[in-house]
This record gives sequence, C-alpha cells and structure tokens, in this order.
Amino acid sequence: MDSQGKLTDKLNSLLATYQIHYQNLRALHWNIKGANFFELHLKYEELYSRTQIIIDDLAERILTLESIPLHKFQDYLTVSTIEENATIFNGNSGIEYILSAQKTLILLEKEIFKISADLDDDGTNSMMSDLIREKEKTNWMFTAWLNKK
Repeated sequence: MDSQGKLTDKLNSLLATYQIHYQNLRALHWNIKGANFFELHLKYEELYSRTQIIIDDLAERILTLESIPLHKFQDYLTVSTIEENATIFNGNSGIEYILSAQKTLILLEKEIFKISADLDDDGTNSMMSDLIREKEKTNWMFTAWLNKK
C-alpha cells in the first residue's frame, strides 16, 4: 500500500474510533448519576457535541484526499481502537474513561501526523496538531478534576 493509501486508512481508523467514542460520550451523558450530575451532564454534552464536529471534519478530510469515509457501524466496531463501554453511572469512572480514550486518540493522531508530514500534507498535519493540542489540554483538566498527580 502506498503512503497516501496508508494515510486514508489511518484517517478512517480515527473516524471509526471517534464514532465509537461519540456514542460512549452520549451514554455517559444519559446515564450519569450522583453529586456531580449537573456538572458532568453538561461537560459530557460539550464533549459529544465537539466530537460530532470532529467526525464531520474527518470525513470531509478523507473526501478531500479523494477517498471514501467509512460510514457503516459494523465498520466502526471493527476498525475502532476504542471499544464500546458498558454503562457507566459514576462520574470518576466516566472521566477516567475519557482520559483513557483521549490518550488512545492522541496516539492515533500522532501516527497520522507522522505519515502526513512525510507526504507534505499540511492540511492533515494541521488538523492532527489541533486535535492533539486540544486533547492534551483537556486531559490536564480532567486529571486535575480527578485530583490525580
């Protein structure tokens, strides 16, 4: 497979991973219980709304690169590097899931960044850089929320 094909395969993997992550975030939003309900209910909505935008941007990037974005849920389940979650009610467990998922997403985004750099694909590089920076900041905030060092 050529480098361009490898790039679009990795972008489709990232798209699939974000789709599963999106649904996991929706489930967190729907099922949160406890003392932090109001705070986390809003935060989860913010996160899944942002993820929905990222999903659309990724699909459009794949199309820009003259490939076809995955769109079947079975493909998402097969290709995603994140699994579907069991139901999570606890706020700490929800934030721990988000930290873990975002670390997984960052690894894939860094892999795509390296491939797109080798291809001089500034558009994909910029997109990955922005996504990585955004997640690094929210991971710092979620770690502080959990009061972990």
